[in-house]
Amino acid sequence: MSDKEKSTETKREGFSTTLGVLAATLGSAVGLGNIWKFPSLTGQNGGAAFVFVYLICVLLIGLPVMISEFIIGRRAGANNVGAFKKLEPSPTKPWYMTGVVGVAAAFLIMFFYTDVAGWVYSYAFKSLTGGFSQVGATETADVFAKYVGSVAGPLVWQWIVLATISVIIIAGVTKGIERMTKTLLPILLVLLLICDIRALTLPGAFAGVEYLFRPDFTKITAGVVLAALGLAFFKLSVGMGTMTTYGSYIGKKENMPANAVKVALSDTLVSILAGLAVFPAVFAFGFQPDAGPSLLFITIPAVFKTMPFGQLFLTMFFVLASIAATGAMISLLEVPVAYLTEEKRWSRMTATLVSAGTMGVIGSLATLSTSTLSDTLVFGKTFFDLFDFASSNIALPVGGILICLFVGWKLGPKVIMDEASNAGALNNVVFLKVFTVLVRYVAPLAILAVLLNGLGIITF
Repeated sequence: MSDKEKSTETKREGFSTTLGVLAATLGSAVGLGNIWKFPSLTGQNGGAAFVFVYLICVLLIGLPVMISEFIIGRRAGANNVGAFKKLEPSPTKPWYMTGVVGVAAAFLIMFFYTDVAGWVYSYAFKSLTGGFSQVGATETADVFAKYVGSVAGPLVWQWIVLATISVIIIAGVTKGIERMTKTLLPILLVLLLICDIRALTLPGAFAGVEYLFRPDFTKITAGVVLAALGLAFFKLSVGMGTMTTYGSYIGKKENMPANAVKVALSDTLVSILAGLAVFPAVFAFGFQPDAGPSLLFITIPAVFKTMPFGQLFLTMFFVLASIAATGAMISLLEVPVAYLTEEKRWSRMTATLVSAGTMGVIGSLATLSTSTLSDTLVFGKTFFDLFDFASSNIALPVGGILICLFVGWKLGPKVIMDEASNAGALNNVVFLKVFTVLVRYVAPLAILAVLLNGLGIITF
């Protein structure tokens, strides 16, 4: 190896500790999907029955895809596009397009996710400064409608979100991503547990616990299964290049499969804890558990306003939601930044500012979809819905299928065993044999069903 190659290699950062690996990858998986989407979809799809199906989807589909991304990233030691180029350099076999799909998905998600994160940041600030003190429980819908229907406020908060994430990314992998996630995750868990304790001590709270944990299997339909599968895929941050990018920062001695299992189980635990913070309170005060996306911004403020010390717990809830959103966005912004710094040789600061700027400019179309651009439709959808649909229904499933095919068939069992067992140092042969079957057959077919259903080609 030449001196130049050695110099280039030493410049590439990585996670410094096992805890750093777990914190960063869990920080990517834990996002608004846990605090917002999981309770929302659980409420809309039958409660505990949906949770049961979701857990199966995590184990059979979400976890195999996550491990696959880790294998690709660590094996190549490169960004989401460069990893595929390195593992399959032949120009006649353009597997690198899988990485391109991941980068595109990260942008598409950030276009609308930063908008929703801006709402969360705004509500956290409003709660901290007492902005909800004069808002009655019946007025929360009007407050939310007025906010999202405005122009300046949502745009300003979206850029505040992007500026916050950019500062962390510019600091680097170890001093930025790893340090921040190791700091934020414990705070999130403590706040979530406090909200759980308060919700569970409310009169009538047991009805919410029962709703979350006592399954009615008559509620399970093909549509519920697909909703659970889609949520498992989205919540674990797979198919969008984040886990491949983070996998490239994982050391060769780390137990990747074990870390992936820990992330999947911990992410699920956070979702359950979020459900315990939401449903007992919702039932205790007679609100509807199937309120859908408005659950976070309308129902939750109304619920917390009704309970004793509601202002305090409302503040805690939106602060923890802001933390969850931040961890997820850090990983999403890192995907294009890693690509630009390694493939285009840009500085980390330039890559971050250009990526964040692009997300802000195009993402403003999503932000304005609830105000001045509400009547502007593309393919029958607002810009917000278009970005959501293109990422969730097209880019993520396509990326997930290609990742499974690449690892399961292109790299194959020998590479899987070598990389995921640390060249035989780990005693996990049986686990990896099961994983190989899942990633070759079960996961791609299940994700294909989600793709076809999302495109309306097949309906359930």
